[in-house]
Amino acid sequence: MSAYLAGWKRTHLCAAVANAEINTTVTVMGWVQKRRNLGGLVFIDLRDYTGIVQVVVDAARAGQAAFDEAGDARGESVMAFRGTVSARVGNQINKELKTGHVEILCDELKTLSQCAVLPYNLDDPRTSDALKYKHRYLGLRSPELQQNLRMRHKICRTVRDYLDAQGFCEIETPMLCRSTPEGARDYLVPSRVSPGQFYALPQSPQIYKQLLMVSGCDRYYQLARCFRDEDLRADRQPEFTQIDMEMSFVEQEDVLEVSEGMINAVFAAVSPGHEIMQWPRMSYAQAMEQYGSDKPDMRVEMLLQTVNSVFAASEHPLWQGGKNGRIAAICVPEGGKLTRKEIDALAEVAKTYRAGGLAWYVPGEPPRGSILKALSDAEATDLCQVLKANNNDLVLIISDADYNITSTALGHVRLAVAEKLDMLNPAVLKPLWVTEFPFFEHDRENDAYIAMHHPFTMPMEQDIPLLETRPQDVRAQAYDIVINGTEIASGSIRIHDSALQERMFALLKIEREEAWRRFGFLLEAFRYGPPPHGGIAPGLDRLAMLLCGAESIRDVVAFPKMQNARDIMSDAPNTVDEEQLGVLGLKIEEAK
Repeated sequence: MSAYLAGWKRTHLCAAVANAEINTTVTVMGWVQKRRNLGGLVFIDLRDYTGIVQVVVDAARAGQAAFDEAGDARGESVMAFRGTVSARVGNQINKELKTGHVEILCDELKTLSQCAVLPYNLDDPRTSDALKYKHRYLGLRSPELQQNLRMRHKICRTVRDYLDAQGFCEIETPMLCRSTPEGARDYLVPSRVSPGQFYALPQSPQIYKQLLMVSGCDRYYQLARCFRDEDLRADRQPEFTQIDMEMSFVEQEDVLEVSEGMINAVFAAVSPGHEIMQWPRMSYAQAMEQYGSDKPDMRVEMLLQTVNSVFAASEHPLWQGGKNGRIAAICVPEGGKLTRKEIDALAEVAKTYRAGGLAWYVPGEPPRGSILKALSDAEATDLCQVLKANNNDLVLIISDADYNITSTALGHVRLAVAEKLDMLNPAVLKPLWVTEFPFFEHDRENDAYIAMHHPFTMPMEQDIPLLETRPQDVRAQAYDIVINGTEIASGSIRIHDSALQERMFALLKIEREEAWRRFGFLLEAFRYGPPPHGGIAPGLDRLAMLLCGAESIRDVVAFPKMQNARDIMSDAPNTVDEEQLGVLGLKIEEAK
């Protein structure tokens, strides 16, 4: 045993000291949260990951040396205390603490390590992110982040238990693999034994999990580490974790059923009071029509409605562009209370998404709005009837010849006004499935079609005859899990027919030689009897972020990267010496 702990053994975690331990001897260990020296007594709040317990050090009981040592204890030092649990009475009770009805009367203490002067006040919310992430190990001591990490652990444990019961096998796939770009840039790893050649860190285990289906593994999963060299944001890190799943001999409904059951099991485990319900299903077209987004936030009931018919007879220039595209509106209940400045800020949101502007109207006596001169009395009446708008509601309208611009811009305005009016309750979880995504999206810059998901996605069988003639109308057997406006998972049924896969490559203008160069080992495997299969990959970090009520996935990751993808705690990435580069056959050139 370590000399530091000789004769000492922790008997209780701090928050486990309760009324049942009164008049018994306990030993607790942890960090000094707070010290109060009242002359004859020293009170120490001792903290571990479970919470805080109060320790009382009295010279008459513990001895003068122990009293002096407690009086000199510095915050965040690590100490051990042995003593008798005593009940607190009257105004000594702290109802804000789990252990507020008891305290420990110290008989012995030991300082296990002293804390140096802290680089910042751990309780100061004004501390810069740079300083907090430089000393991340200190920030992780906070009860909030401790709880987040344990919530993440509980999610992982629940996922493993659920998938095991569903017949899945956890299998690891390689971290060093071939570069097969999937949209984002790869992180590359130079090979020492093959100079000039590189591995890539996996953006996802996509090809490997399909190979496992060819291998007869039937149902696979892993908590897979994935890497993408792309710009960071609140819900994105360069390295992240997926709950990666693949199933053989399944149709889309099978994957949806298993996935929905898994997420509901997680909800039940981490939030026992959460109501389990069947999730709504929504096609991509319906999502764009009603919410202006392929990841609708269902906490907000305001729907986009097409109002072209209201302005069909209008000659006003404001509505002419939208007549051949879309004129869409939303009704914001009691939105008339917003100031003109706040409404102008919503117009800037619309312009960010390429809309020419945002028209607004508040019915009442008298009515108010930016479109009073473009709105006849009959049109105003029809508009309010269509939207069910009452006096002092706010009607917001976008008109554009491009259907997608109208829908997308008004969808973002919808979320902006919902946030402004506190409609987005983080404690409410609203999951749904978005299905029937377009297989192709048009790349205007290159005047070509690209796969919205990936080229191995199976098209809807009834749409296969449209592949060459109307590719824009082909729908994919692809599906997303969306919770509170955040995409949590994306998946699809895969193509397992070689002839159909060749057709898809041709439509995507991927030459046969290029396809075999990029995906040859998968295409080769598909010559030897692949089963019908499909899968999905929920993002563990995003799921944990939502369930913890965190604003960023950095709050559910132990050691996250900063905005520029740097780990400022360990100063990574950093330079390496010339000898290391030479072994790898590399030379650093000056950046252009």
